[in-house]
Amino acid sequence: MKVRPTIVSALLAGFAVCWAFSASPARAGGSCAGINMLDEFKAKAPSAYAEIRSEAEATPNSRAVLWKIERGRTPPSYLLGTIHMTDPRVTAFTSGIERALSSTDTVALEVADVSADATNAAIAKATRLVLFTDGQTLDDMLSDEEYSKVKETLHGAGLPGDLAAMFRPWVVSMILSVSSCERQKVKDGLPVLDLKIATAARDRGLKVVGLETIESQLGAMAAIPDDQQVAMLRASLKFADRANDTMETLLQLYLARDMGSAWPFHLALAKEAGVGRQSFTDFQKRIVSDRNEQMRDAALPLLDKGRVLIAVGALHLVGERGLVTLLREAGYTLTPVE
Repeated sequence: MKVRPTIVSALLAGFAVCWAFSASPARAGGSCAGINMLDEFKAKAPSAYAEIRSEAEATPNSRAVLWKIERGRTPPSYLLGTIHMTDPRVTAFTSGIERALSSTDTVALEVADVSADATNAAIAKATRLVLFTDGQTLDDMLSDEEYSKVKETLHGAGLPGDLAAMFRPWVVSMILSVSSCERQKVKDGLPVLDLKIATAARDRGLKVVGLETIESQLGAMAAIPDDQQVAMLRASLKFADRANDTMETLLQLYLARDMGSAWPFHLALAKEAGVGRQSFTDFQKRIVSDRNEQMRDAALPLLDKGRVLIAVGALHLVGERGLVTLLREAGYTLTPVE
């Protein structure tokens, strides 16, 4: 399937917005309407709710999003779990974040530069990770009904629906996670929490570095086997019209410092969509656990010097192979702050 470069550029540019700012739905002046779906599970599916709560309570290091990092006489550092949303309930800096910023020299994010230009440049170099280039097409992987919904969704996102067949399944899943309301927020210039931290750091003259690159993140997603990508896409399609609700649920978990419920909640949705637990677990390992080890390796030289604030997605902190555990294994003492 040959497509003119200008069309590919348009596709990638549109996707770049979703990649850089995949976030929570919001509306002018505040947040979009959304409900906490855990309340729904509790009322309508009590056994599923009980399973979510049980798994959450068994998840280590899930009751805080800001941690102090110490070792010997090295100046302390901080680890912050962020949530990639523009919602003012999470983008307003807490007193803990302010203290961490005021006592650090370096801020380490997942990616140092998430500007539109940097994102577009990275994606343009890695087209094969985003688009099919080997003759495969997305429409061959989905039913007619599913593919029709994909085209409709892409059209609503401002992308050419007729060219949906070019996108790899994981890309469409990501686009489905961003509501039209949030896309408007991005167009209006509202930053996600991570970008706001980066801006504040640069305004204060702090050094900003990345633990990963956009290319490595794209590679991690593209490395997921096609059958698992399709399974997760089907789950995304099932709940595409509830993006406001799913993201409001995650936001409420973040505000409650209950990130241990996040993956069990996603698993419950996946089960409802017919995705097996093993596929979901493999997906989680590739996009979180494996990356945690790479982030740890990149963070250790910074922590050896001290006075660094590490700010990455909150799901990277929790669990048996989360960053809190990995850094403790590396000899650091981590204490919850908030």
